[in-house]
Amino acid sequence: MKLLLFSFACLLALPLVANAQTPAPTPRMILPTSAQPARVAGESSLFCAGYIRYQRFGQTPEIVGAEEEQEQRTYADGDIVYINAGSRQGIKEGQSFQIIRPRGDVKGVHRKKVGFLGTYVQEVGQLQVFKVREETSAAKITFTCHAALLGDLLVDIPVRESPLHRAEGNLDRFADPSNKPVGRLMMAKDNRELLTKNDIVYIDLGGEDNVKRGDYLTIYRPLGTGNLTRIDNEEMARNRATGFQSDRYRGGGIGNQASRAKDETAFVDANGRYRYRPITSREVKKDRPAMPRKIVGEMVIIDVQSRTATAIITRVTNEVHTGDWVEIQ
Repeated sequence: MKLLLFSFACLLALPLVANAQTPAPTPRMILPTSAQPARVAGESSLFCAGYIRYQRFGQTPEIVGAEEEQEQRTYADGDIVYINAGSRQGIKEGQSFQIIRPRGDVKGVHRKKVGFLGTYVQEVGQLQVFKVREETSAAKITFTCHAALLGDLLVDIPVRESPLHRAEGNLDRFADPSNKPVGRLMMAKDNRELLTKNDIVYIDLGGEDNVKRGDYLTIYRPLGTGNLTRIDNEEMARNRATGFQSDRYRGGGIGNQASRAKDETAFVDANGRYRYRPITSREVKKDRPAMPRKIVGEMVIIDVQSRTATAIITRVTNEVHTGDWVEIQ
């Protein structure tokens, strides 16, 4: 009897789930989060761009051997290589290095600065040391831009962070100069000459010009320049004093097909006829006032050296090429 009463009391204590009506969930509005601006450069652009180093390299570890050197001449991700530095030189297990390859001093380029600019350094990849001996160390290549070679140098991995894209919009092709430092687009990665968006370039503005990573620059050239060949687009027309449709009526030489001429250029030739010196485009350009520059693109700095900087082109309105001028915005 007590058991039955206990069971009945328990049943009364339970909530009447079956009879209760579950309230409908309250609708919620989920607003989209603001999209973060994209990065200008990815890892390969940041750490494979190369740079022009003004200071000479001192005593630097280098790759002097490889596990499979009996049948390999080039090395890439996952390959084991040996470097000529160990515990005596301060190398530690787990330490990472950047693999670089100096290519030579910068010469024969378009430039505004005078004097020595530096040595062009190709960035090859990265490796990590996993075994250290007294004079040598074993390392595994973890990232490559180009195939590594014996003799490539090792330096500390630079700290780099990609700038953010600015808000998209039409590039002002008629913007006035900022009156800030001006330089030249000297050269581009992989010896390219005609350039476009996302190409890596090198300019002769650097730390000594107060250039900083993330600075945007305008790419421009003087009006009327930039073509590969020179073409004089002059008018081909008959002279006003000769070439009439008929010698009898002599009325067809002064019309829409005649060459342009100014009265102040008139003169009398040996036969007593008036002659006019034609107006030419070259003459007009020579006497005109200073013209606006032609803006062809925009770039952002991703690495700064003493006298130079590495940049990536972000926007273009026309073809860009080596030799163009750049100005800090």
